[in-house]
Amino acid sequence: MPQAIPVPDNAAALAALRAMIRERSVMAGLEAFHASLGDVFRLNLPGFAPVFLIGPAANRFVLVTARDQLRWRLESDPIDRLLRDGLLVTDGVLHDEMRRVMSPALHRQALPGYVAQMVHFTDVISARWPHLDQPLDLLDEIRRIALPILTGTLFDVDILPDLNTLWDAVLKLLKFISPGAWLVWPGVPRPGYGWAQRQIDDWLYRLVRERRASIHAREVCTDLLSILVAAPGVSDDMIRDQLLTMVIAGHDTSTAMLAWTFALLGQHPDVMARAQAEVDAVIGADDPGVAHLDRLDVLDRVLKESLRLFPPAHLGNRLAVEDLEFEDYRIPAGSRVVYSPYLTHRHPVLWDDPARFDPDRFLPERSQDRPHYAYVPFGGGARTCIGMPFAQVEGKIVLARLLQRFTFALEPGPIRVHMGATLEPRMGGAGLRMRVRVRG
Repeated sequence: MPQAIPVPDNAAALAALRAMIRERSVMAGLEAFHASLGDVFRLNLPGFAPVFLIGPAANRFVLVTARDQLRWRLESDPIDRLLRDGLLVTDGVLHDEMRRVMSPALHRQALPGYVAQMVHFTDVISARWPHLDQPLDLLDEIRRIALPILTGTLFDVDILPDLNTLWDAVLKLLKFISPGAWLVWPGVPRPGYGWAQRQIDDWLYRLVRERRASIHAREVCTDLLSILVAAPGVSDDMIRDQLLTMVIAGHDTSTAMLAWTFALLGQHPDVMARAQAEVDAVIGADDPGVAHLDRLDVLDRVLKESLRLFPPAHLGNRLAVEDLEFEDYRIPAGSRVVYSPYLTHRHPVLWDDPARFDPDRFLPERSQDRPHYAYVPFGGGARTCIGMPFAQVEGKIVLARLLQRFTFALEPGPIRVHMGATLEPRMGGAGLRMRVRVRG
């Protein structure tokens, strides 16, 4: 007989509430539920009763075994309404076909052509830092780097002339898809977001029109926008959906990854010193390039450990389209199923001292026996994040360039985990406050 899925009793709910108040983070409450209820549990809120599945076996079940019985698209969620038929929120044949069309622009073979632009936009944005005699919000500054990198490489468009105009609209749309009252009240009014979507849509449709008018002049289409425009039968609306998916999901995940990396390095200056010493030894005074990537071992482990502790895609939602069985539990059709890289990456059975920042846990001799699907910052299976290779290269290049040129020191104060569209570091009412100085 199937077991009943555990739900929080009063004691578990109180412990979770106390954790959320203490840490000022929803994720702390989910950690408390996981600690008291185990790897399978269900929340029981009015209108919101998701089943949580945690751990390697659960990740494999959601991402591989039951993939065809779990639908990504949940029509009531704002991200589906915003991205429409974007790759992130489609299923079945449409998803697979669009992924096939888009893959050449995000394939590892395309990445060397993007590295110079990654360095360029990092330099353009960071060039003003030495002139600011005040702590920087590094979360904000990293976003100002990540967004031009994404549009410059994947769209072959320099967004910098439009950045001030589009900035507030991008932030507004990220807030639109962040967790909120809509989780328990799907029809909650959401005024104030229409202008942001119109502003971004107008810009994207203009890019599509201009590229269609000039595509005949391009001998080879290598960037994503040109590939989509040149693809037979792909409408302007479909192109808009894929471009907006990249703008929203692509740059925000890179922003979160790098912001948390600097937060962790700021908390561990000894590791930052090791990382800078490696950059100096491997790159010297040269621009970071493709030839350096495989030799930046410390940076690689730092980024992996940052993604373990604070995976930008911290929760993954699915909808069970039929009755499912996982281990000894029955999951009824129509259930919202959630797997969590964040909780798996902090599972005490899988990781020694899981809350500790320890990049060397990714040394080969310490990670070779780790179970498959214990580490899933980019998902897994056939729907592994299409941008994973891009993000891995971007993370190393941007981190190397900034460590090469600047020193970073955290301002005093606790850092809390903010659950927005991704996980973000927050200090007080701002993002990540750091003192940045040019290296002597």
